[in-house]
Order: sequence, then C-alpha cells, then structure tokens
Amino acid sequence: MSQTASPPSAPPAEEAPPRLAAAWLLPALSAVWHRELLLFRRYWLATTFGSLVEPLIYMAGFGLGFGALIDAVDGHSYLEFIGTGMVVTSVLFSSAFAGMFESYNRRRYQKIYDAILSQPVDAGELVTAEASWIAVKSAVYGCAPLAVTMAVGLPWTPQILLVPLISMVSGFAFGVFGMWVSCLVPAMDWLRLVVSGVLTPLVMAAGVFFPLGSLPGWLSAVGLFNPIQHCAELIRHAAFGSLGAADLGHTAALLVFGALSWLLAIRGMNRRLID
Repeated sequence: MSQTASPPSAPPAEEAPPRLAAAWLLPALSAVWHRELLLFRRYWLATTFGSLVEPLIYMAGFGLGFGALIDAVDGHSYLEFIGTGMVVTSVLFSSAFAGMFESYNRRRYQKIYDAILSQPVDAGELVTAEASWIAVKSAVYGCAPLAVTMAVGLPWTPQILLVPLISMVSGFAFGVFGMWVSCLVPAMDWLRLVVSGVLTPLVMAAGVFFPLGSLPGWLSAVGLFNPIQHCAELIRHAAFGSLGAADLGHTAALLVFGALSWLLAIRGMNRRLID
C-alpha cells in the first residue's frame, strides 16, 4: 500500500534578537529631542531668562548683602558658598518645574503624549526621553552660577569638572519626580502647592543658603531623606575640590531617589495615559 509523502515541515521561525538598551530607547529619544529642539529654538529666550538670571539675582542679593556680615563659611567666602548653592537651586527648579508643569500641560491639554504613544513607544521610553532632555538642559543652566562664582574668586580644581555631571544626574532625578507628581494632582493649580509646601521647605533645610550646622539636630537627621541636601553636598564638595568617601553615600541616595522616581513616573504615566 503506497504511502503519501507528508509535506516538508516549515523551518522553525527564528526569534527576533532582543533589542539592546540603546536601540530600545533611540527612537523615542530622537523624536522627543527633535521636538524639544524645535520648541527651544522658538522659545529659548523666555525659557532661559528665568532659569539663568533668577539664580544670579539671588546670588548677588545674598552674596552682597549677607557677604558683608559673614566672613567665611567652612573656610570659603559666603559669596562662594551661596554661588554653589545657586547651582543647586538652578538645577532643581529648572528640572522639577519642567517635570511638573510642562509634562502636565503636554499630557492634559496639548495631548502630545497621546500622539507619541500612538507610535511604537511605551511610557517608559517616553518618560526616559523627556527626563533626559530636562537633565541636560538643567545641567547647562546650572553652569551659569558656577561660572560667575569662579569669576568672583572660586579657585579651579579638577573636581569642579564633575559639577555638570552631578547636575545632570540630579536634573534627571528631579525631572522624573516632577513628572510623577504631575500624574498625582487633579489640576495644575495643585502643583503650586507642591512647590510651596514641599520643594521650598526642602530647599531651606538643604543647606543651600546657610550651613547645615546651624540647624537643629532633628532637622539634620531628616536631611538624610532630603535629595536636595545630597545634591547640594555633592555639588559643593566637587566645586571646592573636597570630594571624599562620605560623598559615596550622597551619590547612592541621589541615585536611589532618581530610580524610584523614574519607576513611579512610568507607573503614573501608564495609569493616566493607557490604563
């Protein structure tokens, strides 16, 4: 009895190789950066003026005012102390404000994030691409008060080259924190409450305007959970050329804060835009 030959089986389909991290992020990164550069070319003066000039005004006011009353802080002139503190505030507010207000506006009113997610892009790529732009921009803004501080007497040290890198990492962390907060509030006006009730007290307790030694002991303990304080310590130590083993703890705290905020921001964007 003749047997019919069975048709040859199709070769097994090859699995697509997993995408590398850079290839996974590159499409969203390039798209977001292209859009941001187009917007920045049009509105660069309005967005840059406040981020650059306001810290310099505070620096001049505090430096010339309190500088006449305070001889030195930790072996440095008060103008150098407040100048490095203005690097912190410049990075913080340019990144946290962008993360809160700009991302809320783009998600809620302009529907830009809906358009981005209609492409083969997920919330993680969107958050990472947006925060990367915020990080680079805030690091550039932070260099302005640092350059002025160097011009008025801050000596150059090799460690000062780490200030832009610390500012970029901090800007990313504060940016994704702002994006997460923007997903929590029911209306944009609530973000002003976050600025006044959360960010401003944290700045005042971070040693930006005065040394931490003048604070009560319990505030110093609370400062261990204040990411702005860790940012200020890293930037000051790098600017003064005094980075040491203790700064590994500040770095770890800032990285943990950034990673946690990044995960929360992705979860919040998924909840607001997809779920």
